Amino acid sequence: MNKELLISKRKEAKELHEMGWSNHEMARQLLVSKKSVGKWV
Repeated sequence: MNKELLISKRKEAKELHEMGWSNHEMARQLLVSKKSVGKWV
């Protein structure tokens, strides 16, 4: 994954987390693993 895409996904994960999304929901939306989402938020 290129750096710009990774930064974009991390930013979106933080926004979704603030909206109350679960790590599982965010992982499915962003097409990444739950473990990655957990590291980002």
